[in-house]
Amino acid sequence: MEITDEILAQVRRFMSELVPFNAFLGIEVDALTSGHATLSLPFRVEFIGDSTRTPPALHGGLIATLLDTCGGAAVWSTVQPTDKVSTIDMRVDYLRPGRSERLIAEAQVIRSGNLVGVTAMRAYHPSDPTHTIAEGRGVYNIKRRGVSA
Repeated sequence: MEITDEILAQVRRFMSELVPFNAFLGIEVDALTSGHATLSLPFRVEFIGDSTRTPPALHGGLIATLLDTCGGAAVWSTVQPTDKVSTIDMRVDYLRPGRSERLIAEAQVIRSGNLVGVTAMRAYHPSDPTHTIAEGRGVYNIKRRGVSA
């Protein structure tokens, strides 16, 4: 499916207005193409999970949330905007502590079937994009509009 400016605007609106938690965190949709999404999260001091580290580390749940949201957006880019996408399962491997700066997540769809989509995801800081902070796999339920389960 081709991602038009209208579809991108719908996804951005959905992420910021119809998912209050995403809006509360400040998640931004940076890029969306068919099967790929890039989201970011500006740093806030409330996102620190371990203040005893030097430097302090981001909370792992925050990193997982951004990865999950990004994976869902990537799957959603392969279906119709009126379809629904929800998380079935997700795995996150934390590779290094997140720092006190903007966090980026990218997700690539590995498979988008009739009922299930699978993504590969990674999180990093824009100041050092070659150092992956966390990577994950997400499995998402796809509920097609007009199709009952």
